[in-house]
Amino acid sequence: MKQSLIAPIEATVPITASIAPWYAKFNRGHIVRVLELVQDTIAISLCIGLFCVMVLQLKEIFLSLITTLNFHDITADILFILILVELFRLLIIYLQEQRVSIGVSVEVAIVSVLREVIVKGILEVQWQLVMATCAFLISMAILLVVRVWIPPTFEGIDPEHQVSTRLKVGKHLD
Repeated sequence: MKQSLIAPIEATVPITASIAPWYAKFNRGHIVRVLELVQDTIAISLCIGLFCVMVLQLKEIFLSLITTLNFHDITADILFILILVELFRLLIIYLQEQRVSIGVSVEVAIVSVLREVIVKGILEVQWQLVMATCAFLISMAILLVVRVWIPPTFEGIDPEHQVSTRLKVGKHLD
C-alpha cells in the first residue's frame, strides 16, 4: 500500500529538472547585453579621460608658447595630442561599430613611433634601434596596404569601402 502512494508523487516530478545543467537557467542574451553595456561604459569613461588629458595638454602647450619657444618640446607635445586624437577616434569607432579599426590602430602606432624618433632625435639613437624602427614602420605600412584586401570582420561593415565611397562622392561634388 505504501508503494502505491509513493509512486504517483514521484511521477509528478519532472525528470529533466534534476538532469538540466546549472548554466541552462541563465539567459545568455541578457548576460551579453549587460557585458556590452559594461564595455561601452568603460569605452565612454576612456573617451572622457582622453578628452580631459587633451585639454590639459593643450593648456600646457599654450602656456609654453607664452613663456618659452622651445620648438622641439612643442613639436613633441603637438604630436602627442595628435596621438590622443587618434585614440579618441578609435574609441568613437568602437562605440559606433563595436569593433576596433585596424587602420586607425596602425596610424596611431606609426605616429607614436615617429613622435619618439622626433623627440629623441635620429642622430642620438643607436643604429640598431633605428633599424628596428624602420622595420616596424615598414611592417605597419604593409599592414595598411594589406588591410584593404582583408575581408570585413563583421557582416555589413566594410570601413575601407565606406571611406572610398565617401571620397568618390566628395570628388564628384567639387
